[in-house]
Amino acid sequence: MATVSTPPIEQARTIFSDLGYTVTGDGEEFRAERKWRVVRVTALTDSETTPDDGELRCFVTWSDRASELRRHLRRTDPEYEWAIIGVREGGDYEVLRAPPSATAA
Repeated sequence: MATVSTPPIEQARTIFSDLGYTVTGDGEEFRAERKWRVVRVTALTDSETTPDDGELRCFVTWSDRASELRRHLRRTDPEYEWAIIGVREGGDYEVLRAPPSATAA
């Protein structure tokens, strides 16, 4: 089954391009830029491979893996701001955001 072993990289590129971002880079991670914002986008199939650094990050995974990834990120509490896009086979997607930071007030 493709959704288990292959990260949704093409779907991620399409989503960000459709949102008006300029997409650069190859592989399972790329930069999405629009105005002043630069987001590092990583396509994943599991939650064990999240990076430790960054400022703004978006993880794109299959929808059936999104909740698990969200739990992992909440548990590890990385220093960067993050969001998750859960992609369905048909191309629809849902965005899960990080909980508000206590220091952001």
